[in-house]
Amino acid sequence: MPKTIRNKYYKKLSYEKLMEAHIKSRKGKSIRKETILFNLKQEEYIMWLYEQLKNKTYKHGGYTEFYVTEPKLRKIEKSRYIDRIVHRWVVDNFLEPAFVPQFIPTSYACLKEKGMHRAALYVQSTMKHCKRIWGEYYILKMDVAKYFDNINKNILLEILKRKIKDKELLWLINQILFAQKREKGLEIGNYTSQMFANIYLNEVDQFIKHKLRIKYYCRYLDDSAPRTYIQVAWATWIYNNCIDDGSRSTENAIQVEFSNHSKVLYSKGMVLSVGEKATQVVRWVLRRWMSKWTTYESIEKYRFHQNQGVVVNLG
Repeated sequence: MPKTIRNKYYKKLSYEKLMEAHIKSRKGKSIRKETILFNLKQEEYIMWLYEQLKNKTYKHGGYTEFYVTEPKLRKIEKSRYIDRIVHRWVVDNFLEPAFVPQFIPTSYACLKEKGMHRAALYVQSTMKHCKRIWGEYYILKMDVAKYFDNINKNILLEILKRKIKDKELLWLINQILFAQKREKGLEIGNYTSQMFANIYLNEVDQFIKHKLRIKYYCRYLDDSAPRTYIQVAWATWIYNNCIDDGSRSTENAIQVEFSNHSKVLYSKGMVLSVGEKATQVVRWVLRRWMSKWTTYESIEKYRFHQNQGVVVNLG
């Protein structure tokens, strides 16, 4: 797909494409009541959806809310099944071909041929490499607190508009994004939310890789994002040069929080909080036990001092 999406909406809109999206959406959910009811008249429903999208009379439905407790308490917002077909069609035909190629290679969440195990293997191999070239090294480990709840939809839409110039597709994305008429927070449960979250945080990835020029960097969306492999001098430099106590302008900045002090990490127009407990500089050791590489966190932990741009030992 070209760098920008132009005049692709009607070319990709067909009965066959929507049926394909339906088949993918029902995978693993074929015994659920909503899927069974849809399958009874799937041809009619798909044809009706095709006409709605073609005439731009489609309206995104409401959400059903429920909570899950593993691995922690989360609110899930589930859309109607027919809306989930539209989500799948948009991601597979537009967002994935246009945006995924520009992601950094070490972004592993919710992407084909990536995932948690690939991320773990990369982290382990990078740790061994850093141990070999530096001996003792440090990790700047950061976690975005309540990431999905803090995504600004207006900023996300501006990011999407850089590549999407198709008015019909932007109309449909508006229908999906603002179905609940709120400007902040993506619905956890939407297939589109995974891709939108990756696109949003890709701005931070590009900043870290190309502006800060951090070589060893890995991100897995949400709970463990992002992680950076650096020497302690690099950690201090990032704190001194990229994080401020608010004395500089906060325009076009990412706001992060360390303990009780509000800090500002400069990037492109986003405001995100960094989890206090999970964000720290840690010294790691790698030991070999029974022919396997095992990772041990050393007793000494390092965190940024609240008032000074230095790394202090909290061990």
